[in-house]
Amino acid sequence: MSVRSQPQTATHPQPYSVHHTARPWVPRLTLIVVSILILSNLVAALLAAGYQIYYDGLIYPGVRVWGVDVSGMTPAQAAAALNGQFTYPSMTTITFRDGQNVWPVSAADLGVHFDVERTVQAAYEVGRSPNLLVSLRQQATAWRQGYVISPVLVYDQQAAHRHLQAIAAQINRPAIDATVSISGLEVISTPGQIGRQVDERATLDNLNATITRLQDGEVAVVVVETPPQIMDATEAAQTVRAILASDLEVFIPDAAPTDPGPWTASREALAEMVLLARIPDPDGEGQVYAVSLNEAQLHAFLDPLVPQLAREPVNARFVFNDQTRALEVLMPSVTGRQLDVPATIQLINQMAPSPDHRVPLVFRVIEPAVPDTATAEELGVTELISSATTYYYGSGEGRRANIATAASRFHGLMIAPGEEFSFNRYLGEVSTETGFEQALIIFNGRTIEGVGGGVCQVSTTAFQAAFYAGYPINERWPHGYWVGYYDSGEGKGMDATVYEPLVDLRFTNDTPYWLLIETYADLRNATLTFQFYSTSDGRTVEKDGPYISNIVPHGPALYEENPELSPGQQRQVDFAVDGFDAVVNRTVYRDGQVLYEDAFFSQYIPWQAVYQVAPGHIPPGAPRASGN
Repeated sequence: MSVRSQPQTATHPQPYSVHHTARPWVPRLTLIVVSILILSNLVAALLAAGYQIYYDGLIYPGVRVWGVDVSGMTPAQAAAALNGQFTYPSMTTITFRDGQNVWPVSAADLGVHFDVERTVQAAYEVGRSPNLLVSLRQQATAWRQGYVISPVLVYDQQAAHRHLQAIAAQINRPAIDATVSISGLEVISTPGQIGRQVDERATLDNLNATITRLQDGEVAVVVVETPPQIMDATEAAQTVRAILASDLEVFIPDAAPTDPGPWTASREALAEMVLLARIPDPDGEGQVYAVSLNEAQLHAFLDPLVPQLAREPVNARFVFNDQTRALEVLMPSVTGRQLDVPATIQLINQMAPSPDHRVPLVFRVIEPAVPDTATAEELGVTELISSATTYYYGSGEGRRANIATAASRFHGLMIAPGEEFSFNRYLGEVSTETGFEQALIIFNGRTIEGVGGGVCQVSTTAFQAAFYAGYPINERWPHGYWVGYYDSGEGKGMDATVYEPLVDLRFTNDTPYWLLIETYADLRNATLTFQFYSTSDGRTVEKDGPYISNIVPHGPALYEENPELSPGQQRQVDFAVDGFDAVVNRTVYRDGQVLYEDAFFSQYIPWQAVYQVAPGHIPPGAPRASGN
């Protein structure tokens, strides 16, 4: 690209045209202003430098410490000025309050004191920041408006903690449960105590807030209260007083004339039995006392009554009406009873706090197996299955009476299916108190007068009835020597003696039917009959024997002296009988099949006649009875 140059005409430059009037003073003014500014800044700098130099080591003007002007003072002068002026720690009272109880303490005693050195240092450091502009700004603010320095307080919490511990020692207390105690017959009740424990941390927080206000103040002592488990035992005490108000009596309800009782526990005994147990309060939190009488001690009071109050149930006794084939009540049944000790204890504890201190004993009722309402059909008593009769011609009045008395013990008796019959059990005690009389008995190798002579006539008859009923005979004993009464009837080897508690007659009703025993003592004809009623299961009995062997002749008559006899008188007290062995076999059939086979062996010793004569009148050479 080419640029064409144009010819130019040479001319003289024209001066620039100015359209306003020239002001020659402006530069001068500018110079003056700049000079003034420079000069003023220089003066200010000089003044500032002089200000700094002047107050070097002095507190800047306008600085005050809680009303005390420390401007222009050295730290030492300021410290001197402040000492004695700041009286807050010693003149200020902090009052701790717990309800109506107050503990005034000075702030100084709580560990608060004025740190003069640190306060003066804070005042001196105003306007002396490492940053120059910040320093000048602080100096200017202090000079124009003033600069207030808060005093530096030192708070030693250990001192406050020690004072609070002393206060807490007067406030703290444990929670104590209400109590009930017995002194003699006096019941003493003490109320519970609420536990109180000072919360030191929370109380110190309240104290800190008060101290920072730098004036008198009140600090609420924070107390944590703990209620006792049992606050009030008044109700329990009233219950104990009710228990001890009078003696407690237990008695048999609807007592029979022969029943014992009542029995009494004295107030003093009840006081020994009172038991207080802690249980949850059913109406709220905490616990209450449950008052009762000690069960172990009540057991000791009641347990001895158990055997004497026990009454065995007694089955009804019947006779079988052969015409109607129904049972007729001979003796009503008796309901048994057993003292229910736990239930009685429960009732005593229920009634002991009440005004009624007569507590009926609680019994468990034991129903008899055979009540009055039992029928022949229900029991399986439908027919006569066995009968036996023995004879006692020539027996004395005492023996006859004893036979009738003993036989009556078995009249109408019911034996359950599977039950073992025990003659001694149903006979009971043989004594004059139970209706027996003196009669001849065999004792210690002699026939002597004794209570109950003739009872073996009854056991012999019962044995023969059981023999022919086909029942298993579990125990049977023959007499020591043969008794002539039993020659009539079944004869030798068919007797059975008893002697409580070693010698018994026992057999088992091994049928599914009840057994009814009827006894009939015919004193006029001197016969005793046992009748067994039940239901035949098809069994029959075959007797074989008796087989007699080993006959031993009796020895010569024996003599003994009796001072009650006169010379020439003689009384025979034992009668001679030969000794021998006898065996009776029994076969029990049922529906033609052998059910049992057993043999009854009897061994009878020889027995000598015994005569009594007057003293000195035993015939010469005659043998004496044993012991004479």
